[in-house]
Amino acid sequence: MTILVSNRQARRHLLALCGLDGSRTGPMRKDELAATIADLGFVQVDSVNVLERAHHHILFSRSQTYRRRDLQTLVEKDGALFENWTHDASIIPSAFFPYWRHRFEREKQRLRTRWKGHFGTEGFDDDLTRVLAHIADNGPAMARDFEGDKPSSGWWDWHPSKAALEFLWRTGDLAIARREGFQKVYDLTERVIPDDHRRDEVEHDAFVDWACRQALMRLGFATRGEIAAFWALLTPAEVDEWIARNRDELVPVRVESVGNGKPRVCFALPGAAEAAIEANEVQDRVRILSPFDPLLRDRARAERLFGFFYRIEIFVPEAKRQYGYYVYPVLRGEQAVGRIDVKADRESDALVVRAFWPEAGVRNSKALVSKLEAELERLRRFAGVGRVEFIDGWMR
Repeated sequence: MTILVSNRQARRHLLALCGLDGSRTGPMRKDELAATIADLGFVQVDSVNVLERAHHHILFSRSQTYRRRDLQTLVEKDGALFENWTHDASIIPSAFFPYWRHRFEREKQRLRTRWKGHFGTEGFDDDLTRVLAHIADNGPAMARDFEGDKPSSGWWDWHPSKAALEFLWRTGDLAIARREGFQKVYDLTERVIPDDHRRDEVEHDAFVDWACRQALMRLGFATRGEIAAFWALLTPAEVDEWIARNRDELVPVRVESVGNGKPRVCFALPGAAEAAIEANEVQDRVRILSPFDPLLRDRARAERLFGFFYRIEIFVPEAKRQYGYYVYPVLRGEQAVGRIDVKADRESDALVVRAFWPEAGVRNSKALVSKLEAELERLRRFAGVGRVEFIDGWMR
């Protein structure tokens, strides 16, 4: 029997799974932080710092008591977390490292093919050997510690040593020991990942089973494509085979889209549909989310469930941008209510609010404005600036 989950139930369940329903209580210290990242699966890292780095913003959205130094300790001292690739660079529980070995093997071939046009193949193996030997003999290193044969002027204009460092990291021979500023410091994987997380080897079928089940646990309900995309570890064919093997256990669920849209048939683990149907109301507060927040990472899914169309316009020419360079999604309770252009201006010691665009049908009521201002004050303290500054005409 297929279970019907209403759009409201689906949104509440997903917000609970993402830690955004307001049910979290107590301070977020190291243990709670590690548990939060494990619950999410990973936290994306991004270089843009308009308000705060994406990983810090994502975690702050779950708890105002989040402390950056706790994350640094978990990564750099405790080895409880490591940095590698999902759909993008991410911070991942080190307990998941054995499963990433399968990704490393696939990346060795995929990256050679993908990067061939940028770096070629002649001499690349020599670069890998040279860079790896340098780090083995001399300890952790950054890209700037190597003399390149050409200057780096952009993302794809790496010198050979930088290309080798990235390849060795993406394929598991190197790991990120720490970051200085936002620059990676690379070291041998065995000197970064604790022994107890490197010893285990997982067979292919067990790896696929883990990746599918763990994705469904965090998604609540999902299509084949959404399961495959969650970790970016599996091919659609591997997910198809897993579904076929486990069809008797999986529960078919029809999930309503926003506005009573046509339900989409998804798969769920036992108990997930019941948890969605029984999900509690979401706390009525405003949250300004990172563009890379797990809730919205799958843009198509977010649009289907929340009716919120969101795209980052960093790479859109300024004259063609609909909103702005880096605009943040705004959530109130279980509803996406708009987007906001806000920046931490360190020189003026202010959180500068340029514009807020409400979604269609959302009224700029006193209650909404008051809750938005309260969230901006929370973000001001988080960003470490002295005041909130509203540009004239900011409320659109």
